[in-house]
Amino acid sequence: MDGNNLPLLPPFVVTGPPDFSQRLQLSRRLASLPGPQLDQVIFALKPAKGNIPPASAPPANRVHALLEWAESEIGCGLEMLEQVLESVLARPEDAVIPTSQVKRVFISYRSQEPDVSLAQTFHDQLQAAGHEPFMAAESINWGENWVNRIDQELKRCDYFLLLLSERSATSDMVAGEVQTAKRLHDQLGKPVILPVRVNLPMDDPLNAELRTVLQTIQQKTWQGPEDTADLVQNCLVLINAGDAPAPAEERNKPNITPPPHQRPPLPVADLELPSGTMPLDAKFYIKREPWDTRCLQEIEHRGGLVRVKAPRQMGKSSLLARIRDRAKDLGYQTVTIDFLETDESTFTDSSQFLKRLCALVSRKLGFSPRKVTEFWDEELFGPKENCTDFFEEHILSKIDTSLFLGLDELDRLFPYEAVSKEFLTLLRSWNEKAKVDETWAKFKLAIAHSTESYVVLESNVSPFNVGLAVELPEFTPTQVMDLVGKHGLDWREADIAALMAMLGGHPYLIRLALYHVAKQDLTLAQLLQEAPTDAGIFGEHLRRHLWNLQQHPELAEAFEKVIMSENPVTLKSMLAFKLNGMGLVNLQGNDVVLRHESLYRPYFHSRLRMTP
Repeated sequence: MDGNNLPLLPPFVVTGPPDFSQRLQLSRRLASLPGPQLDQVIFALKPAKGNIPPASAPPANRVHALLEWAESEIGCGLEMLEQVLESVLARPEDAVIPTSQVKRVFISYRSQEPDVSLAQTFHDQLQAAGHEPFMAAESINWGENWVNRIDQELKRCDYFLLLLSERSATSDMVAGEVQTAKRLHDQLGKPVILPVRVNLPMDDPLNAELRTVLQTIQQKTWQGPEDTADLVQNCLVLINAGDAPAPAEERNKPNITPPPHQRPPLPVADLELPSGTMPLDAKFYIKREPWDTRCLQEIEHRGGLVRVKAPRQMGKSSLLARIRDRAKDLGYQTVTIDFLETDESTFTDSSQFLKRLCALVSRKLGFSPRKVTEFWDEELFGPKENCTDFFEEHILSKIDTSLFLGLDELDRLFPYEAVSKEFLTLLRSWNEKAKVDETWAKFKLAIAHSTESYVVLESNVSPFNVGLAVELPEFTPTQVMDLVGKHGLDWREADIAALMAMLGGHPYLIRLALYHVAKQDLTLAQLLQEAPTDAGIFGEHLRRHLWNLQQHPELAEAFEKVIMSENPVTLKSMLAFKLNGMGLVNLQGNDVVLRHESLYRPYFHSRLRMTP
């Protein structure tokens, strides 16, 4: 009998008193077995988990436990134990794997049935064959660092056995393990990835992260216990030989109709309702090149200054967070100030505002903010002079690296003209100093502000016009298609075109739409029908624009002209500048055209009540 194909035996009941002579003889023979052969005996008899100590335990303890179990009411009996022992010993000598051919196998699975039982079967059979399987529940001791051990085993393993069920296919942890295994294989030539779909049909789609790794790898399927023996045997033959599965055959079936049982395609991660700054590791973040890369490069330069501007909800804060993260990678000290957190009363007085700035930066760098009060001399110097000298003497001179200062939501300062004018002038002067002064050369700056704030300006000139200006664009059709795939939606080009006809490439609106469709809250057809109404999912966005227009009647009147015309409209330069800043129109030469035609025209046509 082939030891790799030993029968899985049902429990037996002892029918007579134990034979102590037979037990003693069995004990000696079992104790003399090499570890792999003892594992084969245990695997064939299938004692319930917990009855026999793991392979790491002393052999004498394992033999004693095996005999105790065999003679118990739930055991197989000594006669069956002896029969299995004989079959193992009857294997040819060359069937025992030399130490040099022992393979480490990482078994990736989720803690549910039938995944756990199948993983345990693989573990036991691999162990019985002389290999070293790693199965987290079996191999990690209580109190051991789980994350570190997983990482170590991935780096050590020769094979990565992936049990891919519906639940594991949506697991961030499993996706991370697969990505790590693929990266290690590309670098070191191992581990070999062996995917097994557990009750997951081959035509059931995988998310983008898994699909990119597994699409060229041959995958096996398990649909029930009747598949276990052949599946395990095939796996053992491949691992014993040190081979890899043949590459998957290319399939070209453009008109496949999904089967009725198919669940929705899988997103790359847990769906995120778009809101605020996206985390640095967000799976749904879309880079807008070349701007993302240029921003990261700019802060490496002497006097590096980045200005990120766009209407609300276009991704300014998310990009600013990534610029700051790049600054950290470069070894800079980093401070970010969000002006949404600043008390409004601070914006009314330049001295108070600049004192607060110095104190905040000091505290975030670990310096005492009390030094600001001690240093500030309002009798002899003005607020900008005090602020500049404090930065130079108590901040820049005390750090060995560059200082990255990020200012988010700077537009909150714009309505306070006296203070904003003084502060923006100060930032310009610091940027000029950084180009010629060694101390100020350490200073790097990135700011983000909404162009919707332009409605309060008295001119049609941006209030801050130095450094690298980045006006974040909307998503392109290719980027929207990428985001659709990340949400696990199997859309055609016509579906994407219909969505963009309604929303353009507005990042927030696109993500909000894809989130609700992927969550199956509504269909694409329902979304498009309800979109330009207060009842639709974009109602809050539309009402905010309506409120802003109602606060500025001259803008509302100008925008109504745009709504009522199918052609480009000529407006006063100031009005065109502000409506463009709000994200309601696009500039086209000296004229303007409506942005997001299918969304804004029907909504504002019914909501604006201006006298012609």
